[in-house]
Amino acid sequence: MSERQDLAGRHIVLGLSGGVACYKAAELTRELVKAGATVQVVMTEAAEAFITPVTMQALSGRAVYTSQWDARPGNNMAHINLSREADAILIAPASADFIARLVQGRADELLSLLCLARPIERVPLLVAPAMNREMWAHPATQRNVAQLRADGATVLGPAAGDQACGEVGDGRMLEPAELRDELIAFFQPKLLAGRRLLITAGPTFEAIDPVRGITNHSSGKMGFAIARAAQEAGAEVTLVAGPVHLPTPRHVRRVDVQSAQQMHDAVLPLAAQHEVFVATAAVADWRPAQMNAHKIKKDGKKVAPTFELTENPDILAAVAALPQAPYCVGFAAESEHLLQHAREKLLRKKVPLIVGNLGPATFGRDDNTLVLVDADGHRELPTADKLSLARALVRELAERLKTSAE
Repeated sequence: MSERQDLAGRHIVLGLSGGVACYKAAELTRELVKAGATVQVVMTEAAEAFITPVTMQALSGRAVYTSQWDARPGNNMAHINLSREADAILIAPASADFIARLVQGRADELLSLLCLARPIERVPLLVAPAMNREMWAHPATQRNVAQLRADGATVLGPAAGDQACGEVGDGRMLEPAELRDELIAFFQPKLLAGRRLLITAGPTFEAIDPVRGITNHSSGKMGFAIARAAQEAGAEVTLVAGPVHLPTPRHVRRVDVQSAQQMHDAVLPLAAQHEVFVATAAVADWRPAQMNAHKIKKDGKKVAPTFELTENPDILAAVAALPQAPYCVGFAAESEHLLQHAREKLLRKKVPLIVGNLGPATFGRDDNTLVLVDADGHRELPTADKLSLARALVRELAERLKTSAE
């Protein structure tokens, strides 16, 4: 599929202060441009000791600004022009020294000057700290970061891990892809702010013996996309995932399970604590009545083993039947007669919304086509990448929650 353009039309001022993490700013610039943004790089004198303006100009496609005395603007006011043109200012890396400058309102070089001069009500400031772990933990830095947040800035990170000095701990700048996604999320409408969502995703694995089991082709991508989209929309999200190989969306709490029974046992105690339950997981309907303690071996007679199946618990129906049930959304992954089966599931599970799709056409893919089925009829969400569909579903949920509260 084509590159996502989640930042199309956005103009970002990317500020670099001094620190070895400046090397990440090169890849960050590439990621922002690929996501559709225009990027104007502004560098402090200290940043130039770590990476050159030539590199940043090549990657951004725009001349880099380094001095408040730059005479290129007709009015000789780069700090005014740059800040007025921006949809956001992102400082990455933000050194301990530069954070202190922001808090103090210093204005003796271009980057801190344009941060101070920005129209604070419409040009947000995002800051990605990068420093040694002791510098990050120092009370002075912690006071400054607290004040920065109080002044309205958004602090992204830092992460923990290996540092250039050889030490390990908090203070690493987030990776370029993480910062890109944080910026994308920042601009998403907060339609679910204050809401709590519980989501299941992926297949389940029903063991036959220690090495074999019953499962399906679900990749979990749709459920993980919904978790990301809900978090972007301001929700607090818990994701109960079957056996999948996907990274956890940022700021999402993840609970890993294997079997349908384990998923049931994880979901039921959590359901009453959430306002919405989205059952995206492709849960196995059946499991072996007994698991063999050892691998079932061929006996040379070419006779296939037999085993009895028993029904798995119905997680969606169990949640929908709770005394204080959340708003329940079920998924129907069918191979034929999608609308018929989705409507039957809607009635059988006694839920307000079923999202239908053709499983063989979407399992493992990055795109999907969804059909929303409720008591009033059905509506299709046309084929798109799964994150776009997840955001459309979040908008739908926000409207339904708003209507049900009125």
